[in-house]
Amino acid sequence: MDTTRLPFFVYGTLRPGGPNHDAFLRGRTRAEEPARLYGALLYPGPGYPYAVEAPEGTVRGEVVTALPEEYDALLAVLDRLEEYVPGDPRNLYDRVARTVVRDADGTTLRAWVYVAAPAVAVRLRATVRPIADGDWSVR
Repeated sequence: MDTTRLPFFVYGTLRPGGPNHDAFLRGRTRAEEPARLYGALLYPGPGYPYAVEAPEGTVRGEVVTALPEEYDALLAVLDRLEEYVPGDPRNLYDRVARTVVRDADGTTLRAWVYVAAPAVAVRLRATVRPIADGDWSVR
C-alpha cells in the first residue's frame, strides 16, 4: 500500500476552531471535510483526545488534504506535535493508515490517523470513560 501522500484525519485540537488548527494547518491545506473514523472510540486526555481502536466505536473529525507543496513539512510538524517517532515505544500516539468516511457523500479514503499507542490505550480503557458521541468539539 502506498502511504506516501495520504490526507490526515484530525479529531481533536487540530479541528477547525480547535487551539492547534490555525497554528499548524492554516495555509497548508487544500481541503478540510467532515468525516468519520469507524472502529475507534474517543477518550479524553489532558487537554486533547485520544482515538483508541475498538470495533464498536466511531470518531468524528475532519479529513485534511494538504497542499502538495506543504505535505512534507506538514507531516513533519504533525509528527512533532503528536510526539510521534516511528518505532519509539515511548510514543503517546502511533500514526497509522486507516479508512475514513466523508460525511458529505459517504465515500471512503485512506488517511493518516494518530491513534493512542498501545500502552496509552490500555491505560485509557482501564481508567477513563470514552466520549459518548465520539465528537471532541461537543464534549
